[in-house]
Amino acid sequence: MTKLTKTQKSRKRKKPDNQCSPSPCPSSKPSKKANVTLSSSNGSEPFPDFSGPSPDQCRAVRDDLLALHGFPKEFIKYRNQRSLSPIGHEDDDDISGTDSCKESVLDGLISTILSQNTTEVNSLKAFASLKSSFPTWESVLAADAKLVEDAIRCGGLAPTKTSCIKGILSSLFQKKGNLCLEYLRELSIEEIKRELSCFRGIGPKTVACVLMFHLQRDDFPVDTHVFQIAKTLRWVPIAADVKKTYLHLNRRIPDELKFDLNCLIYTHGKVCRECSGKGSDKPKNEHCDKLCPLLRQSSNAI
Repeated sequence: MTKLTKTQKSRKRKKPDNQCSPSPCPSSKPSKKANVTLSSSNGSEPFPDFSGPSPDQCRAVRDDLLALHGFPKEFIKYRNQRSLSPIGHEDDDDISGTDSCKESVLDGLISTILSQNTTEVNSLKAFASLKSSFPTWESVLAADAKLVEDAIRCGGLAPTKTSCIKGILSSLFQKKGNLCLEYLRELSIEEIKRELSCFRGIGPKTVACVLMFHLQRDDFPVDTHVFQIAKTLRWVPIAADVKKTYLHLNRRIPDELKFDLNCLIYTHGKVCRECSGKGSDKPKNEHCDKLCPLLRQSSNAI
């Protein structure tokens, strides 16, 4: 996940208005992380002589992982919010019981920050604790930092995450006069990236996650699991870094496959020791390693 940075203390707040409309970023110089995010669809080609993966390869990996794992239950609610074709291996109870209401974009952004460098269970606990401790984001902004830290401590890195969250809320309030990010739904992907990258501590992976999960846009976040498996599959050169992998995969993977493929690769990376490059550091999963369809595909690609 992206590394969080400390933010400046909140300035005196302005009187809020009731509109949630787009506005340009401050004129401050963007960070290096912002530049990584903004360059995802410009004219540069990170690996001009590297043609993979092909659409057929992406589809084959999606189908193989779906047959192996089924679609991950934790992502079904987000999939149901998107205009995607029905996909097999979902339990009817999971689909019918899914809450179809979209959470706010600001909720999604904060929950993504809380998910950094911790487990899914702990991040969900931290977000639930934060929401129960403070009824509104305005109350989080106004609260003493120590109280916010106490609310999210179970998610780890409480001081750093508190600083990031309060900094985002302060910056958003100064910029918009309220704490609302719903205006992002009306913007293009590149405009959304520019807006979110203006906030300190928000890097390209956080932006990509908000785009894919909370704004239902076609983007392909690259975390450690996706990065390692992309190398295992030889979808990027062995010397590729995370930035260039993100740029390359977002160019090569068809939009209609990005969401499913990302969720499935992430899930697979958590359980397959060989694909994730963790070796014996991970407990052996009887359904992976020797039977792993991705290892077979990577062998065929040699």
